[in-house]
Amino acid sequence: MIYLDNAATTGKKPPEVISAVNRTLNELSYNPGRGGHSPSVKAAEAVYSVRKKVASFFAAKGAERVIFTPSCTYSLNFVVKGIMHRGDHIIISSMEHNAVYRPVETLRKMGAEVDIAEVIFGDSEATVRSFKRLIKKNTRAIVLMHGSNVTGEIFPIEALGEVCNEKGILFVVDGAQSAGLIPIDMKKMHIDYLAVAPHKGMYAPMGTGILIANKDIPFPIIEGGTGSQSALPYLPEEYPERMESGTLNLPGIMGISAGIDFISKKGMDRMYRAEMGLVDRLYSGLKKIPNVQIYSEQPHLYKSLPVLSFNVKGKDSSRVAEYLNNKGIAVRAGLHCAALAHKRLGTVTSGTVRVSPSVFNTVADIDALLSAVKFMK
Repeated sequence: MIYLDNAATTGKKPPEVISAVNRTLNELSYNPGRGGHSPSVKAAEAVYSVRKKVASFFAAKGAERVIFTPSCTYSLNFVVKGIMHRGDHIIISSMEHNAVYRPVETLRKMGAEVDIAEVIFGDSEATVRSFKRLIKKNTRAIVLMHGSNVTGEIFPIEALGEVCNEKGILFVVDGAQSAGLIPIDMKKMHIDYLAVAPHKGMYAPMGTGILIANKDIPFPIIEGGTGSQSALPYLPEEYPERMESGTLNLPGIMGISAGIDFISKKGMDRMYRAEMGLVDRLYSGLKKIPNVQIYSEQPHLYKSLPVLSFNVKGKDSSRVAEYLNNKGIAVRAGLHCAALAHKRLGTVTSGTVRVSPSVFNTVADIDALLSAVKFMK
């Protein structure tokens, strides 16, 4: 099977990641920070070493601000629901994933004000102006995905971060599609909260997520055991314990560490350029097929991610995906959990076919997809 659905999760994990998970299960299967015995301390030290590595990778405020979660969706829920008060105003973009859209709609029902800023495709300055026009006195937070999981377009994080910094607005970035592919510097980009899906561009196991909270989160969503200050009826104030109730996914965390090592060894820029080369080849090939409509802009380095959406005219996206599956090619069809984006694209009823390669895909994989689409009846 040619797997081209890596924007959902990277289908092939590096041997280093698999080895790290297996080694943890065999040699470090202890509960970090939940006991005074040596194995627990050893596990806690291993987790802290990964926190430091993650903090360095994203230029975070400190290792203690790195919070491990079950997924990027959890991370976004933790921060979006955890920082807002009744009467506060929050602005999101017209391309946000349901992991943002649905939580803010819940906030709306609870008394928060919500606005949606229109993304202007191919015009970063106009997109920033869309956000600025909606800012009010009670605007507490702005949320923007770094790159679209539908079209692959990269959005103006740094420019919008400067606006938030100047106006004292909290800035939340969904890095699900970009983390591990292109550099993210939280300090330079003025990012207060970064949500990451390490099982995608960082090649970590599924069931892992990261939230980096450079600023406090007043209202923790999950409460329970933390292994410290257990006599208190409420969570401790210290981070990361305040946000990490329950047992951590230690094998997954060590897989994150190995994923970062894999990226560092291979070279992030080299990996990104290789994947973009494949998407560029796909774009050029699809443009030559008369009955294909492409919804992504022509790929450009550091203006887009290796994600491309298209449809075959007259055919439902799910039918195209089924046809490709029968040809041994795995792609994603439908709305990609991004209803807002598809409303913006005008594809909310049909969805799109999404292709997203990884560093393990080849030119032959792309050519096989193009050949299959070309001869689809």
